[in-house]
Amino acid sequence: MSSRTRDKGLTTVVGNDERMDFVSSNTHAPNPSAEGKRVVVIGGGFGGIAAALRLRAHGLSVTLVERQPALGGRAQTYHRDGFRHDAGPTIITAPFLIDSLFALFDKRREDYVTLVPVEPWYRFRFDDGSTFDYGGNVEDTLAEIRRLSPDDGDGYLALLKHSQALYEVAFDKLSRRPFHDLVTLLSNAPGLARLRGDRTVWSLVAKHLKSDKLRQAFSIQPLLIGGNPFSTTSIYALIHYLERKSGVFFAKGGTGALVSAFHRLLVEEGVTLRLGTTVTRIHVDRGRAASVELEGGERLDTDHVVSNADPFHLYGKLIGTPHLSLATRLKMKSRLSMGLFIVYFGTRRTYPDVAHNTISLGPRYKALLEDVFDRKIIAEDFSLYIHRPTATDPSFAPPGCDSFYALCPVPNNTSGIDWSIAGPKLKARILEQLESTLLPQLSQHITADFVVTPDDFEESYLSHEGNGFAAAPHFLQSAWFRFHNRSESLSNLYLVGAGTHPGAGIPGVLCSAEIASELIAEELARTGVSVTATT
Repeated sequence: MSSRTRDKGLTTVVGNDERMDFVSSNTHAPNPSAEGKRVVVIGGGFGGIAAALRLRAHGLSVTLVERQPALGGRAQTYHRDGFRHDAGPTIITAPFLIDSLFALFDKRREDYVTLVPVEPWYRFRFDDGSTFDYGGNVEDTLAEIRRLSPDDGDGYLALLKHSQALYEVAFDKLSRRPFHDLVTLLSNAPGLARLRGDRTVWSLVAKHLKSDKLRQAFSIQPLLIGGNPFSTTSIYALIHYLERKSGVFFAKGGTGALVSAFHRLLVEEGVTLRLGTTVTRIHVDRGRAASVELEGGERLDTDHVVSNADPFHLYGKLIGTPHLSLATRLKMKSRLSMGLFIVYFGTRRTYPDVAHNTISLGPRYKALLEDVFDRKIIAEDFSLYIHRPTATDPSFAPPGCDSFYALCPVPNNTSGIDWSIAGPKLKARILEQLESTLLPQLSQHITADFVVTPDDFEESYLSHEGNGFAAAPHFLQSAWFRFHNRSESLSNLYLVGAGTHPGAGIPGVLCSAEIASELIAEELARTGVSVTATT
């Protein structure tokens, strides 16, 4: 960890309607050699936040522009009649990646936000009413597995061992390095081939486990990052070992509390925040991003741009086809992830038997996923992820109440579905199913309910076709085949977030920010600019 000289400084947070000045006595002054180098970060999701912090730690002058009135990107917070809901990610794994952002400035994450372990990590409820609790130590998991399927204990251990091998190659060695050229891809191809990265998550899990219920439970993780287990590369099976190695956590106060902690750190370290502000154009000059235009016409001149926007929106709307390379144009044809339909609600009673994270699986699995990803229709049956944060943090609801959301994977907007018509019908069916299964008498106790549809993703987050996670994580849409962290089209444009390498999920987008920031630092170093070293 390098030592730094700290001085007083001024950070300005600018929204559409007001200007707020924050003065910190512990603000990181720009490195003199990098002081004149400006970076504009488009989008304040976890990828944009992490990139802004890392570039600030390198000594650059950083401005972060976020369309929403608060940081977080899709990790917004909703408040309704005393109930609080995290809009976006709710599950935190690999907390060391979060801790490292505070450590860049010799600070401790624990002094800003508390992470608490979740037990169980997930509760699976199958269509016949049986359940499977996943979490704890290996012996806890084996006991649950043997309760459902006595012959699958050894298979689970073999699956976990394979997941560890995937983790050691794909996460430790590949997820935190760029994939910009075929040499990098080819040099790592033998390791990926040995681990059969060409197989799908489902085929890997099915090879080791016999029980159909367990096969579903241990192949569902790709859906949390926008992928179909029957087409997502088995590389993503590393999630099993990642969870086992580092645990599953929840931020006290919710993901919004983690975002607030990052906001405070950004302000303390001198990053300029432009909130409630939409970027409308990136102006290009001789193959480089020269300035970023904001809604209203203001331009921010810059030396580098880091985009945390949906890559399809970035290239299709902010830059435009004339400036795109052939490689970018080809990637613009990538298959999108599915959409998300989410019902948020409170209850005027508690449901103490409902776990923090519940995955309720319907009567069909593969056929249902084909309806969502391939046929692009709303089926009569569905599977749900139910989030009950009050199981861990009662502050999410008034006393004696619970806070919930129920997330249903649905087709993205390439389906042509009219959500103004389909949405109310789907909501009613979801609530009816919850009442008949997990939440008895729900109709008598529900309050403050509302929904978010793919239309809302398209409008609020400028998510192309209302997708939930940008490009789907197929084998040929991963690593070198995914949108690069250094743009294939503009020499000083860098990409972070779900649509870029290494992929969606909080760990993936934090790794993308690490890659992009180091690429910028390396570029500056090659031109003789001295940047602050980080570890």
